[in-house]
Amino acid sequence: MTNFIRHLLQDWEANQEANSKSRLILLMFRTVGILGRLPAPFSLFSKFFRSFYALIVEWILGVELPWDTKVGANLKLLHGVGLVVNHETIIGTNCTLRHCTTIGNKKRPDGSYTGSPKIGNYVDIGSNVVIIGPITVGDHAVIGAGSVVVKDVPDGAVVVGNPARVIRMNNSVLNQK
Repeated sequence: MTNFIRHLLQDWEANQEANSKSRLILLMFRTVGILGRLPAPFSLFSKFFRSFYALIVEWILGVELPWDTKVGANLKLLHGVGLVVNHETIIGTNCTLRHCTTIGNKKRPDGSYTGSPKIGNYVDIGSNVVIIGPITVGDHAVIGAGSVVVKDVPDGAVVVGNPARVIRMNNSVLNQK
């Protein structure tokens, strides 16, 4: 039971400086992540809770963080409004996401879709950022506000712009690894 509670509250401390909305969203996200995978006898309850989660988090609170997205511990949401994350995205541990950010895939001319991004650990993503396509954002990267990221970002890089480009490497963080 202790592990269950610890799992549900794994983002609680990371969001102590954020608003209570972020804590509610992440508590519901972790809860539906468990309940959404219940076996057949409980599948009706599972579907109900996934729908309840979508209603509250997506429709009312304006954050599209699908229940089946793979997200590491200690995710921090700052001003979680207008956040859109594709369910195939993978987000590492200790990451920060800010408002009006889109992380996902794109539709090709033939109607198929590209893969979704893989975000490393300790990544700080600014507001109004777009990270799109089958790319990797390395550990300890910083994505500046308003950036459009369409290519891989190396570990420890600080990137800005449209399209995003590396403006410096944070070598002090990399040396601590």
